[in-house]
Amino acid sequence: MGESLMAAMFSIAPVGAFTDNYIWVLREGARAVAVDPGEAAPLLRHLEQEQLRLEAVLITHHHADHCGGLADVLRAWPGIPVYGPAGLPGVSHPVMEGDAVSLSMGRAEVLEVPGHTLDHLAYLLEDALFCGDTLFAAGCGRLFEGTPGQMLASLKKLAGLPPNTKVYPAHEYTLSNLRFALAADQHNPILAMRHSRDSALRDRGLPTLPSTIALETASNPFLRSGEPALREALRRRGGQPGDSEETCFALLREWKNDFR
Repeated sequence: MGESLMAAMFSIAPVGAFTDNYIWVLREGARAVAVDPGEAAPLLRHLEQEQLRLEAVLITHHHADHCGGLADVLRAWPGIPVYGPAGLPGVSHPVMEGDAVSLSMGRAEVLEVPGHTLDHLAYLLEDALFCGDTLFAAGCGRLFEGTPGQMLASLKKLAGLPPNTKVYPAHEYTLSNLRFALAADQHNPILAMRHSRDSALRDRGLPTLPSTIALETASNPFLRSGEPALREALRRRGGQPGDSEETCFALLREWKNDFR
């Protein structure tokens, strides 16, 4: 997969893992930082092919497809710092909201974004957001540990970032998310455009990412859960969204869980 130029100083490349994961590799010269190495082999292969020296790892949460390759990565690159949630095996530098991780590319701000898991973190480096399984292109993560209120608050935190912020989720879920978005928010004109564009990218074997905060706030149903169009869609399904945005969000997430 190709790289997208990030400012003039460093680039970001997606390394495919499993069937739909991305390990994001930040590169400046010969130095690299990896985000969520759930699988070691593709990351180590990429580093070798590109002749990169791994200087650090960022972990967003404890699910195996995000950190399961960490032990093998550390065997290949012993002693490198690993930043992530406290208590996670292999994390040498536990971080939390308000911390900043110093990398050769700059300082990555740490954001706590619980919902998918209780320990979920995101990292903001300049205008690049690495958000794991909290925010997806046109979607959001399942609520495995957190509450709808927690996830909604986390998504609002991310939605409040500058509109030009680039969004780098950890999965290629865009087309399936857009199918749901088109059903839930069927009169949103941006969604048809996104689906056409992103389908063409996937047909060519290219990633649909990164997205942007501006695009997500305009078309991601989980960032628009309080909008009248989404409330009406929930009512047509027999739901009772009432006036609570949290209730609307919870009903949307339940709908997406069962959507085929």
